[in-house]
Amino acid sequence: MRTVELAPPVREAVSAVPADLDSMLELLPVPAAVIEIADGRYAFAATNAPFRVAGLGLVASESPVVQLLGPRIGQFLASDLLQEEIAWRFGSEVDSRHFRAVLARRTAQERHCLITLLDQTSELRTEQSLRREMATDSLTGLPNRAGFSDELENRIAPGQATGFGVLVINLDRFSRVNACMGALAGDELLISVARRIKGALRGRDILARIGGDEFGVLMTLEEGPDDAVQVARRVHAALTNPFRLSNFEIRIDCSIGIALGADIEGDPEDLVRNAQLAVRRAKKSGRTEFYHTRAFDLAREQFAIETELRRAIENGRMSLAFQPICDLSTGRITSFEALARWTNEHGIAISPNDFIPVAEESGLIVPLGRWAMEEAARTLAEWDVRAGGNCGVKIAVNLSAIQLQRDQIGAMVKAALDRHAMPGSRFTLELTESAIVSDPDRIAQTMTALKDLGTTLAMDDFGTGYSNLAYLQKLPIDVLKIDRSFVTGMLADRDKIAIIRAILSLASALGMQTTAEGIETPELAQTLAALGCTYGQGYHYSRPVAGDAAFGLIGAAIA
Repeated sequence: MRTVELAPPVREAVSAVPADLDSMLELLPVPAAVIEIADGRYAFAATNAPFRVAGLGLVASESPVVQLLGPRIGQFLASDLLQEEIAWRFGSEVDSRHFRAVLARRTAQERHCLITLLDQTSELRTEQSLRREMATDSLTGLPNRAGFSDELENRIAPGQATGFGVLVINLDRFSRVNACMGALAGDELLISVARRIKGALRGRDILARIGGDEFGVLMTLEEGPDDAVQVARRVHAALTNPFRLSNFEIRIDCSIGIALGADIEGDPEDLVRNAQLAVRRAKKSGRTEFYHTRAFDLAREQFAIETELRRAIENGRMSLAFQPICDLSTGRITSFEALARWTNEHGIAISPNDFIPVAEESGLIVPLGRWAMEEAARTLAEWDVRAGGNCGVKIAVNLSAIQLQRDQIGAMVKAALDRHAMPGSRFTLELTESAIVSDPDRIAQTMTALKDLGTTLAMDDFGTGYSNLAYLQKLPIDVLKIDRSFVTGMLADRDKIAIIRAILSLASALGMQTTAEGIETPELAQTLAALGCTYGQGYHYSRPVAGDAAFGLIGAAIA
């Protein structure tokens, strides 16, 4: 409130004659009126133009300053305070004005005070505009991640999220649009997708763009989880029809994760995190997924594994175990498969089934694969030294699909071989069926480079994926490894025997050798040898063992 801002000499004069109101008014530098609030306490109201422009009126008795702040001024004068600041707003929601009112007096006994108003309307409006801009996605006009968080905080009280749900919608293969058609086309597609999703939602649902190709929806669940399921179905249906960009029709689908407020007890922000965890599962399963508490526990475990695994690779705490591969006709060991093993900082052995998937998802499989190739080459060179020459066995090293996509495999293998003066003919490199099928052209180039080094190439886990027989004919594959799922229990299952016969016939027709995994009994080894399988691997021969123990097995024959 701006009554009158007095210069120090004027304030002194006013204080000197508190009861002489006429004298006080004469000292004021602008036209003003005085209003008695109560019990000898007065407030001054200026009647000049700035007061009128501020919406504070021309007549003191009708001014909002007195009408709205009068009781507060009275409380101040009745207190022992010498100064008090008040944030004061008046007017309608659409056109309100904001002031910082300062009430001041020299002593608590004085029965009058100086009231100063600082108009902050412009500053606050600018601040609110910037805040809206910071909370809004400039491309789609939707709330952004920060704006979505604000909506969560405004609508959901901590610990009271029951009845709310969050959907996270992640577009599938969106990066291809950016890569093939450019960022402008990608932006156009995002705008169109946002419109369609908005049209699939209920009027009370809040849609936000919380990431590059990720959208969030805050829902009130009146009918429980079924509300979220229905909305997810409508979103999928809305994206069914293709989008037209330039002269192209683009089809795009999405993965949806749902988190329910009933599953959280803390910060409403947990809903977004939980829904994002559910999206990761949805991408793997191909259907809408709900968040489950176990999913978060698993994600936390995987993150802990990733952190420790990274340190283990960097600090050289990994090791290789070696499982023999034998000639089925003689039982003699011809090679060893190198298998990564890890004992963590607490002395606990972590299963490869636990850390290999984490390594692939996090990208750690690339440094892990490089280390495995280097360690295998070093170990074989050491065995040759201990044997006084060629020790007579090969080592097989696995190459991950992620590693094949992200690493320069040919150069990496050549560097490891050169460092230890090892010929490529002493190594078998095993590629999974899925890795070969995922990008056959790139893999063909990689396989050619590896064959130029003299290495043997094996297709691992054959029969468990989606093999294209044309690839088998064109690619330089030397060995097919029959997956253990066909070998285990084959003696009691005629269908498995028929599948193995077919694989062996195919390999023979293509001039390939075969290795059967999972051989655990002499009977299995004899049967596979009779069927024409070349090599065998499994617990019947040996479990994976450390390097020294593996060297001790070289030259042995196992019936």
